[in-house]
Amino acid sequence: MVQIRQRSSVAASNSGGIDDSPEFLPSEKPKSKTYDDFCSTNKLLVLCLAFRFANALLLQTYFNPDEHWQALEVAHRIAFGYGHLTWEWKRGIRSYFHPLPFACLYKLLAILGLDTPLFMIKAPRLLESIFSAAGDFYFYKLSSALFGDYVAKWALFSQLTNWFMFFCFNRTLSNSLETVLTLVSLYYWPCIRVAPTRSSKVSRKMALFMAALSCAIRPTSAITWLYVGMLELFSARDRLRFIFLEAAPIGSLVLGITFLLDRLMYGSWVFVPLNFLKFNVLSSGGDFYGTHKWHWYFTQGFTAMLFSFIPFSISGIISSKKWKLTGLVIWVLGVHSLLGHKEFRFVLPILPIALMFSGYSLAALRYPASPNGKREKSRDVHSKCPMKMKLAVIFLLATNIPMGLYMSLVHQRGTEDVMNHLAKEAVSEKVKSILFLMPCHSTPYYSTLHRNLPMRFLDCTPSEEREIPVESDRFLTNPLDFASEFAKNWTVPSHIVLFESEERPLKDFLKSHSFKEDKRFFHAHFKVDRDLQSSVVLYVLTNQ
Repeated sequence: MVQIRQRSSVAASNSGGIDDSPEFLPSEKPKSKTYDDFCSTNKLLVLCLAFRFANALLLQTYFNPDEHWQALEVAHRIAFGYGHLTWEWKRGIRSYFHPLPFACLYKLLAILGLDTPLFMIKAPRLLESIFSAAGDFYFYKLSSALFGDYVAKWALFSQLTNWFMFFCFNRTLSNSLETVLTLVSLYYWPCIRVAPTRSSKVSRKMALFMAALSCAIRPTSAITWLYVGMLELFSARDRLRFIFLEAAPIGSLVLGITFLLDRLMYGSWVFVPLNFLKFNVLSSGGDFYGTHKWHWYFTQGFTAMLFSFIPFSISGIISSKKWKLTGLVIWVLGVHSLLGHKEFRFVLPILPIALMFSGYSLAALRYPASPNGKREKSRDVHSKCPMKMKLAVIFLLATNIPMGLYMSLVHQRGTEDVMNHLAKEAVSEKVKSILFLMPCHSTPYYSTLHRNLPMRFLDCTPSEEREIPVESDRFLTNPLDFASEFAKNWTVPSHIVLFESEERPLKDFLKSHSFKEDKRFFHAHFKVDRDLQSSVVLYVLTNQ
């Protein structure tokens, strides 16, 4: 049985200044067995794990190079001694903290004799699904702590059905693990919870530890914790203890561990957060990969991520009156908007917060507001789900499920498929060497091939002189001239991989060098930021 109660002003005053807002809370009467089963911790965790495992198996497309090149490729090098390190690792702006779990996974697969193409491809995302499930679990707990179990159920529904969370959350991006740690940390922050507990100091230490870990993985996570930390500083009575006995020691401990880890892996003392700040913020190095207008997150990026949940999230923000969480969303979007280089994944950690508000709005559909703005108690708790709630659910499922499945199974899958095929061919020793005549980092690399064979891709390391085009850009400007010049000094590869858009001007060149088409893989129905790359084509040397 579920009721909606308005939190009293007394409770609000005892909660450390938490925003006064209506809540959905359980009544004192015994709950039904079905409801108890749903809220059971173990069953909830199993539900999240099962969903994310299926989610991981359904991810068969390419989204962002960092999923492979900044995580799995580095992990493969740690575990097996070979793998490509991009220029970021040579300049010391990446920490080994994030690739390490995947390196341990690879090592375990090798020990068990399971480092086959299938396991090398699927295992990393299955490991990530465990992290994601933990994120979903704490997301539910956070929603329950703020609004009650009924809202938490609808918040979790929003999280699991949102197309972008389905598409991105299980990928081996540092942003995915950052999002998990953000959700865990927010759950423990006293300034975020509805009311403090006796163990609030212990909870705050856990919150600080998780926040520090997220900063170790992605230094830009500090944007989130600067805001939350200031909220805690202004609401806490033991401010000196918070700063000097909790924040400083915990932050120093995590920073010291990552500092020593990077010293061990780099072979020299490297302070990654400072190098990251210098390149991405102070020198605007990220702008090399493209820039967007300041309002992009508000008008295109974050709105596309929320998609059809937008009206529900806005309604939930207004009706819940959780202005601190709303402020966190606006703060993170605003700070990231100041940077020229923008990507969807940069604001992934705050997407669950917006979806939590959507859950609040969906839950409210069952209990409409009375004219005075208060939530009315249900007179018939066993009444059927209102038609408007059914329509809302159908609308959200009809818009998000096709989108999520299309982006996960269809759009930009060719670059994954071609490497999966080459990995299987390499087991049979049919592959000797590979040349990728395509934009840099367009495919996975050694972490998928899992054979120490010569491979070459077109370089795109940022130049000190930005007016000088990099190798990848020169190829795209004139594929034939570049390939003709490149072939003068090449070691002829056994296989060449390229997009259909670049294949057209190179067909005669490939034929003249004794290459023939071996296989063609569908890639995309529409272009993203270049010419339509409808398929990925694999050419093989005929006289090898």
